[in-house]
Amino acid sequence: MDALRRRTVAVLAAAQVLGGLAAGSVVTVGSLLAVRLSGTEAWAGSVTTASTLGAALAALGLARLAVARGRRRALSTGLALAAAGAVAVVAAAVLASFPLLLVGGVLMGVGGAVNLQSRFAATDLSTSATRSRDLSLVVWTSTIGAVVGPNLVHLDASAMRLTGLPELASVFAFAAVGLLAALVVVQVGLRPDPLDVAGRRDGAAGERRHVPLRVALATLRRHPRSAGAVLGMLAAHAVMVAVMSMTPVHMQGHGAGVNLVGLTVSLHLAAMFAFSPLVGLVADAAGPLRVLVAGMVLVVLAAAVCGVAGGDHVLVTVGLGLLGLGWSAATVAGSAIVAGDVPGPERIAVQGLSDAAMSLAGAGGGALAGVVLASVGYAGLNAVSAAVGVLAAVVVLVVSRRAGRAVSAT
Repeated sequence: MDALRRRTVAVLAAAQVLGGLAAGSVVTVGSLLAVRLSGTEAWAGSVTTASTLGAALAALGLARLAVARGRRRALSTGLALAAAGAVAVVAAAVLASFPLLLVGGVLMGVGGAVNLQSRFAATDLSTSATRSRDLSLVVWTSTIGAVVGPNLVHLDASAMRLTGLPELASVFAFAAVGLLAALVVVQVGLRPDPLDVAGRRDGAAGERRHVPLRVALATLRRHPRSAGAVLGMLAAHAVMVAVMSMTPVHMQGHGAGVNLVGLTVSLHLAAMFAFSPLVGLVADAAGPLRVLVAGMVLVVLAAAVCGVAGGDHVLVTVGLGLLGLGWSAATVAGSAIVAGDVPGPERIAVQGLSDAAMSLAGAGGGALAGVVLASVGYAGLNAVSAAVGVLAAVVVLVVSRRAGRAVSAT
């Protein structure tokens, strides 16, 4: 069983690297293509927004498919849809069709839902001693796609000469190839299906049943520690997106060049993903709840640092680094709590609900951040973000302590 667990994690990590090229391309290159096809900078964030909504819409469906047909079928279906989205983006560039670009963005967002579900799939065969570590290794591999994806634009000129595709389209052609390669890796490598093996191990072999959304919500009410973990992940994700998305605007307003802004965002992304294996090891050793709360504390500290930074770009960069590390701790530890506390098919439904809510929280955080920035400035935005983080951390602690007392009483 241990060998199969390690092989499953390795397969998921490899697929994450290949599929992550698409996610890394959407934010940077997608915005450039959106401006080109729409003719206005007002639509610059439209592809990212479409992708985020696609991930939110797909998360519950992929979780349902995993319960009914297994992880391999769910992940493969999501990767196929994301690859179709990348092809649609290429076609949109060729046809100069902005609506088709948005359709492609929504479909590529399904790949984001696959990335989120993959971290949970890594825990299907885990024990309590390895759960956070296995999950974090799959999260860590997202670093490669986040870094390499946007830099594929440097190959664009050569690809244009070879293929005749319009400018920026070839980046999404690379993404489509990566997604199809990830699909092959999942189809070949996830045999036997980890959910089937876990079902036999837990005495639930052959148990395939649909778990409605209301049942997933009821399950969270019965498992308050998991409900607190989901709340912590949502708050950390919303704050991270809100602060990260407005920081480039703040830095440029204080004279920072594009290269410095790019370096700051790259360091933030590295902090989000690169340290996740270490976070997983600490969570397995010290307990995921402690790491989740520590992550929330880091998120609050990051907002405080960014809020007082003003025009000090070094201090802003430090703040964004802390923000990425806090997000990593909250996401890895919170996911480990959900994976360990909720049993059977209900666990998969709760995981899908968590993924959908995270995507929606990110979309909401990004949308509201601009309004808050315009109203109270960057310092005010960070003050609001810190308040959200503090409130979420308090709720997580209160709920978790009550859950612990209830378990002790029984």
